[in-house]
Amino acid sequence: MSDQGQKDNKSAFFLLVLSISLATFMAGLDGTIVNIALPTISEAFHVSSTTVSWVATAYLLVMAGCVLVFGKISDIIGFKRVFLSGFIIFTLGSLACGTLPDLFNSLGVLIGSRMVQAVGGAMMTAIAPAMVTVFIPMERKGTAMGIVMTLAALGTALGPTIGGFLTQYLSWHWIFFINVPVGIVAVLLGAKVIPASTSKGSLEGFDRAGAFLIFTGLASLLFVVSEGDSLGWTSPVILGLTLLVLVTLGWFVLHERRTTDPLLDLGLFKNRNFLFLNLLLSLVFFSFAGINYLLPFYLKYVRSFDTSTAGLIMTSLSFAMMAAGILSGMLFNRVGPKRLCIAAGISLSAGYFLVMQLRPDTPVLFVVISLALIGFGLGLVITPASNMVMNSVAKTKQGMISSLTSLERFAPLTLGIALFNMIFLWGILTIATNHNITMQSPADIQLKVLTAGFDLAFLGSFILSIIILILTLVIHEDIHPDYKDEAGEIGPGMI
Repeated sequence: MSDQGQKDNKSAFFLLVLSISLATFMAGLDGTIVNIALPTISEAFHVSSTTVSWVATAYLLVMAGCVLVFGKISDIIGFKRVFLSGFIIFTLGSLACGTLPDLFNSLGVLIGSRMVQAVGGAMMTAIAPAMVTVFIPMERKGTAMGIVMTLAALGTALGPTIGGFLTQYLSWHWIFFINVPVGIVAVLLGAKVIPASTSKGSLEGFDRAGAFLIFTGLASLLFVVSEGDSLGWTSPVILGLTLLVLVTLGWFVLHERRTTDPLLDLGLFKNRNFLFLNLLLSLVFFSFAGINYLLPFYLKYVRSFDTSTAGLIMTSLSFAMMAAGILSGMLFNRVGPKRLCIAAGISLSAGYFLVMQLRPDTPVLFVVISLALIGFGLGLVITPASNMVMNSVAKTKQGMISSLTSLERFAPLTLGIALFNMIFLWGILTIATNHNITMQSPADIQLKVLTAGFDLAFLGSFILSIIILILTLVIHEDIHPDYKDEAGEIGPGMI
């Protein structure tokens, strides 16, 4: 290949990865950017905190319900059509979120617009890893997946910080408006650089029953864990939806095992390595949920830092994650994915262990180092684990498995927040009750109770990190025959 050809090839590679990364970053960002603006939105529409929480909840419910559906659709009609359509819908939904609620003076319009936005987000994130696997040759997949997956996780982590800045210095509308110019650029860029993909069939035989069951089951599950604490775990709504979750997801499993062209090929999980890899990814994000959600409360209520200072401290995790993600992509082909995963497991375990040692007088540097170790472990593990999952299945199932890895990224975050919050609250209530500690007790005693509650919740993350480390020792790279013949030369439809 000539020098000019190599230069053009590198340029095409960069632009393709940029297009995919913009999608995963923006979809991840919008999953968390709204949370910090909810009090402001609540005041603007004069509604309760419970009601306004639907602005965040609706996005997650629709994302969870749709992501597997669009992964399968992309396998049938092609990645480019689904990806670009998703970005257009996401951008229009963002514009609607920023303009229509004030026009109609209705929070319901904002919630509806968020659901539209989530449909587009699901279409983009469902197939981003698959596009890396299919369109980029083997020797560049590590670097590409490192950038794409790191920016996806980084968007989720930076959401509260960016949302707080925009809300404080502009208005809550700008947490949505910021997506519009990015979306326009991404659509124009994607239309130019994403390779065209032909339809592999029609949607006539699409598994509509499976799509309905998985949408209903996952959306109901996330609603139960998100709203169970506020509505009451024994309330008729929560109990009824819990029953619906069991019925729909159980029925989904039975249906998928019988249908000829399933939405999700459950037979893949018979492979122990494939099962462990997916479990590893899920536990990584599940364990991270507790730290990402609870540590800001520790910084505010135990250490008395203001919001901006607490946010600045939390960015040490994000920067470490970004640095490790890039490093992971660079080292992927040199040291192999398994070694990177083991190193990540060690870093996560060390970070979670240090977080358990936090006290009211812990030096800030200690907190920063703890977060940096966690962020470094997260950034180091996402790329190799995601690559191993994607490379272990046939190209005809890339959209399906890509959507599964996307679901394993944001669904455990939502489930983890609910569980770790329950552990934290249960811990402080139990300790306070057993020791007869009330609001009239001395402030230092109350701080010790709060710290003990955080310790208990962080212990959960540490235990999960040990399981993650064990999993990194037993997994291995299992490359599907579709990819074993890939060489350094550029193949058809590859960059």
